Amino acid sequence: MVGGNYLIGIRKEAQSSPAKMASAAPLLFLFLFVVSATVNAFDPCPSDGSDFSVFPIYGKCSPFAAPSPAPVLDTVLAMAKKDPARLAYLLSNKVASVPIGPGQQIIQTGSYVVRVKVGTPGQQMYMVMDTGSDSVFVPCTGCAGCDPKTTLFSPQQSASFLGLACSAPQCAQVRRQACTAVDGPCVFNQSYGGTGSSFSANLVQDSLSLGRDVVPDFAFGCVESVSGGSVPPQGLLGLGRGPASLVSQTASLYKSTFSYCLPSFKSYYFSGSLKLGPVGQPRGMRTTPLLQNPHRSSLYYVNLTGISVNKKPVAVPPGSFAFDPATGAGTIIDSGTVITRFVTPVYAALRDAYKSGLNGTISSLGAFDTCFDSELNRAAPTVTLHFEGMDLVLPMENTLIHSSATSLACLAMAPAPSNVNSVVNVIANLQQQNLRILFDIPNSRVGISRELCN
Repeated sequence: MVGGNYLIGIRKEAQSSPAKMASAAPLLFLFLFVVSATVNAFDPCPSDGSDFSVFPIYGKCSPFAAPSPAPVLDTVLAMAKKDPARLAYLLSNKVASVPIGPGQQIIQTGSYVVRVKVGTPGQQMYMVMDTGSDSVFVPCTGCAGCDPKTTLFSPQQSASFLGLACSAPQCAQVRRQACTAVDGPCVFNQSYGGTGSSFSANLVQDSLSLGRDVVPDFAFGCVESVSGGSVPPQGLLGLGRGPASLVSQTASLYKSTFSYCLPSFKSYYFSGSLKLGPVGQPRGMRTTPLLQNPHRSSLYYVNLTGISVNKKPVAVPPGSFAFDPATGAGTIIDSGTVITRFVTPVYAALRDAYKSGLNGTISSLGAFDTCFDSELNRAAPTVTLHFEGMDLVLPMENTLIHSSATSLACLAMAPAPSNVNSVVNVIANLQQQNLRILFDIPNSRVGISRELCN
């Protein structure tokens, strides 16, 4: 079997009859199923072909996992503290390039990571997956300021490594380059908004292995020095729409199409998946148009037209959901922001409508201002997001976050920070968990369907 993972020896019988072969087929299928299930049980996060694993950065499959899992609410609150800084960068007037990643105290960035290999032979790295970024970079040997426990990519051990000069066309796509000569190395610096974090890197190219797929001559940043604590330790895999992203560089292979299914933050021992390319994507998904903002061309805008609570439309000021490229207003889907954020008038109306559907005392906890006794969970209101051409009824696990220390359950949404350009609604990763999110750039559409990602 060419390209298979397992070989099974089968004795060929002379003149085997179709009846015998037919009777043996179910047994062979059962044997293959049992063998496959048994082997896969040893690896909860396999990567194979163009469908490979996505797992929480603190999950069991991640090298950044804590010795024991922290309470889910504590983890979410810790990650969400960096949401305002991320939004400030994403919603600045600059074209998004390397956004601020939210994260827990272990690595300070990112919510989900994917396992890839860089170089020939491949060196394994765990890179933060981010739809809000165009950049791809990894820390390289000799990196000054990198965490000593971080896995570093060694260019010297790769037979396919090549540094890129300032004259290379890829260098023109890099922001904040510091070229001193046309034939000199393409050096660039990137900063992280208000966090004070930054890094310096050389633009290089090498093979990138995604499961069984190998992308030759892939351009990325080879990080030489780091300042601050928000730079992803093993690198960033940007899935934005810019020319330097994974999506753009692999357009001939994957046709600028991908989807992911994010496992729940509660799934410490499990992983989701990232599917690259149009082949194998779910059929019959309901979709909504993918919009283009020339001033924030990296971001995935969609047309959110309204919100309902218990099937009753939430009354918001006219124009609250309008897409406006001039101001940047509208709604984006983002894999790196933790808590869904709505512009203040929208969130206030949503919160009030949600509270009216509850009986009992309302309290606050961290970033959440609508918390109640979890015994009321069974009667908690249902939230529906209305997109152009598609409605998304949020499962209760995507609507509420529960405290393990108290009996509280909280509405897992918040208003957009008042200290940033508060004109954008962000559908964040907590609301995307256990959903398949499809980004089909050639056909300008986003699809969403239910899927058990764990």
